[in-house]
Amino acid sequence: MKLGKVVGTVVSTRKDEKLEGLTLYLVQDLSLDMSGKDSFVVAVDAMGAGVGEVVLYASGSSARQTRATDGRPVDAVIMAIVDTVDAGATVVFDKSTAG
Repeated sequence: MKLGKVVGTVVSTRKDEKLEGLTLYLVQDLSLDMSGKDSFVVAVDAMGAGVGEVVLYASGSSARQTRATDGRPVDAVIMAIVDTVDAGATVVFDKSTAG
């Protein structure tokens, strides 16, 4: 799993029928200090996330292991919405205080 932030949406009116009904988000990878990296992925949302949220996502064959993505042609899936991130004794992210 990787830590990322939902930074946008991807809209596709024409797609494989197995992708119908799925929400696609643009997810930017995050470093431990919660700053954005240059890398990103388009991920299917299996959790009801929204733009601006910090999430955990899986890629590769693991992306097809959720109920929403089982048997579908996806390579990345949002599988958790993050509440807090602790690194050692330091809280580097807390959703309740994030602005």
